[in-house]
Amino acid sequence: MSDRFMIYGATGYTGKLVARTAKMQGLNPLLAGRNEARLKSIAAQHGFEYQAISLDEPEALDAGLSQVDTVLHIAGPFSQTSKPMVDACIRTGTHYLDITGEIDVFEACAARDEEAKKAGVMLMPGVGFDVVPSDCLAAHMKARMPDARELTLGISGLSNMSHGTAKTGVESIGKGTRIRRDGKIVSAKKTPRREIDFGHGAKASIAVGWGDVSTAWHSTKIPDITVYFESNPQFEQMAKMGRATRWLMSRGFMQRALKKRIEQQPEGPSDAERAEGYAILYGEAVGPNGERVQSRLTTPEGYTLTAMTGLEIVRRVLAGEAKPGYQTPSAVFGPDFIAEFEGCSYQDLNS
Repeated sequence: MSDRFMIYGATGYTGKLVARTAKMQGLNPLLAGRNEARLKSIAAQHGFEYQAISLDEPEALDAGLSQVDTVLHIAGPFSQTSKPMVDACIRTGTHYLDITGEIDVFEACAARDEEAKKAGVMLMPGVGFDVVPSDCLAAHMKARMPDARELTLGISGLSNMSHGTAKTGVESIGKGTRIRRDGKIVSAKKTPRREIDFGHGAKASIAVGWGDVSTAWHSTKIPDITVYFESNPQFEQMAKMGRATRWLMSRGFMQRALKKRIEQQPEGPSDAERAEGYAILYGEAVGPNGERVQSRLTTPEGYTLTAMTGLEIVRRVLAGEAKPGYQTPSAVFGPDFIAEFEGCSYQDLNS
């Protein structure tokens, strides 16, 4: 096998950003996806090779992956696209990376740990803003309090969503707010709320079913985990939905209507918006006797960070740092991995 990698899903908002960043960094990926015309256009802009491959064509997918060591899978929603790509990676011995934030995708990959180990393949979903910074923060909190029983993660400063991210959110409507209790993922009967100080005073925050409900447990084994976003009108609307409304919104005809509306919105934040944006993450670990440690993590805007972390993990995997089986970013690269990126820094609020 070569030391090349594939970007699958190079024609979407994030895929185009990652391809552009790869060119700036002197990397030479093989671009892939379903739409040949769009692939050809993007590949021509950067001087990259491309192949039009559908995920429902196993032989073509295997042939494409046989040319590379690693795939950075960016084509969502990952609830639909992850399994066929993971299947192909295990068949071909290709390391699998993606940028999902979907709990079910993380859990599905984790369930294939032994299968991946036997194939000598690393499965590391979540190598972008979902979930590198929050996963590293979770591991940082575990290091600060090794016997922690509760972990709270908070996220503030998310920018405008890409079409793919928004569609993933639409797909999760029917699942309610998922949290982890006693080591198990459960749906909260009532959406948890609290105030979190992201550095500018206490802000109302709402629990969400973010990927760390899965990954933070695999990284830390802390049994109770809740993830919050700083509140905004959209999150408030979601939190107030009753079971009947969630059921209705999860029906096929409503899902199609909502996704069609998303397609009419801007593709994602502009370069200027990304340059001005940033995120602040909050971590809190509580020990068995109620003792508490708190930290903050500042990062660049989410899509910008996704391109940075995703490509750096590709580099490290190609350099031989992959660990076969299901892995989380902090488990392989450590809690300080995120602090190596420009614009990222920890602040411990108490010692």
